Amino acid sequence: MSLEVLVALCKKRGFIFQSSALYGGLQGFFDYGPLGVELKNNIKKIWWEDIVLKKENVFGLDSATILNPKVLEQSGHKDTFTDPLKDCLDCKSRFRTDEIKNDECPKCKSKKLSEERKFNLMMKTNLGPLESENGSEGFLRPETAQGIFINFKNICDTFSPKLPFGIAQTGKAYRNEITPRNFTFRTREFEQMEMEYFVLPDQADKTMDEVVAERINWWKKLGIEVQAKEQTQEELAHYAKKTVDLIFKFPHSDEELEGICNRTDFDLGSHTKAQAEFDIQAKVKENKTSTQKLAYLNEEKKWIVPFIIETSAGLDRAVLAALQSAYNEEQLEEGKSRIVLKFKKEIAPIKAAIIPLVKNNEEIQKLARKTLNFLKENKVMQVVLENTGNIGKAYRKHDEIGTPYCITIDHESIESSLESGIESVTVRNRDTMKQERVKLDKLLEYLGY
Repeated sequence: MSLEVLVALCKKRGFIFQSSALYGGLQGFFDYGPLGVELKNNIKKIWWEDIVLKKENVFGLDSATILNPKVLEQSGHKDTFTDPLKDCLDCKSRFRTDEIKNDECPKCKSKKLSEERKFNLMMKTNLGPLESENGSEGFLRPETAQGIFINFKNICDTFSPKLPFGIAQTGKAYRNEITPRNFTFRTREFEQMEMEYFVLPDQADKTMDEVVAERINWWKKLGIEVQAKEQTQEELAHYAKKTVDLIFKFPHSDEELEGICNRTDFDLGSHTKAQAEFDIQAKVKENKTSTQKLAYLNEEKKWIVPFIIETSAGLDRAVLAALQSAYNEEQLEEGKSRIVLKFKKEIAPIKAAIIPLVKNNEEIQKLARKTLNFLKENKVMQVVLENTGNIGKAYRKHDEIGTPYCITIDHESIESSLESGIESVTVRNRDTMKQERVKLDKLLEYLGY
């Protein structure tokens, strides 16, 4: 499937829209429609359950999206978080250097290019009413990880965790990409799912291998197949000892979906050194003492700076991968075809559609509403009433948006209720298209929710 087909489907069915489209759009920003936000939230919910709630030694966090510039200075982002770029002197377009082939502009093919220069990807903002005020400059976070590192001591002080333990969060991050591209794959505003796992230094390599295997299996559970690829020494970030990328076959190319990295003690060590200098200044200026040591005090009362195994996944890329993995075009009988998104039912935006066979039958409409309320009241999930009066059209629509089950209320439903007092419905399976009569009080059990 091409990227163009996926983009068209997302717009047609309300998964993803171009942000600010009413005014011509804004490059690198997207809005999630009713189906897209459900898909996105379902993936995030499963991640949170598996990473935080099902484990005893992982703590949740929601840190601020604007950071003190000193944080990003010590993390290396201020000096190293850059992309090389060149300008076309003819058409005035700007490109990352790796996008330029044969020393010519990818847009107009001109050979007149500027010298390469570095471009910092962080987005600046101003704090306070006046831009000229001292200390008014701030940055939107380029990743969620730094919010975790600067809260390491807070977690240790309030929860007294034992190594190994993790801190996890999901949230927005911002990067001023030179050329956002490939739909939601590379954007300027995106959402991350990250966990920083703190371990004893001699356990880091073993933990790294375990985390890689665990994360591959997690994506498989969502119906997304990934392959592990270790970065070369030339590709490694300045803080990394080892990085393994989980690669997914996106419509445009094979690209990273999640990164697992051994960050060693770089982050905690850098912030600890910075705090030592800050403490000295504070003592001199205000005669204060401070103990901002980002380290772990073990049972022998020795300070240890843990190594960090990081798992960092892009939630927007996860949505794109889920759509790509689920997309199928199937040939049916008599030359007909259908488009169907075969989502795992746990992440499907709509779990079931209630479809009255006809619109003008009061008894059918009443039972359809009762079935809808029964599902919503007994299991909080996204269920919709599809009251179009065209059963075939309703089936095709819900195949195309990935609804696992269509529940039809028909004349037989009413007859069974009158004859035996037991209400029943017809359930159609999205993947097999087979239909089966199910008693209403057994419906939840049948659907498996």
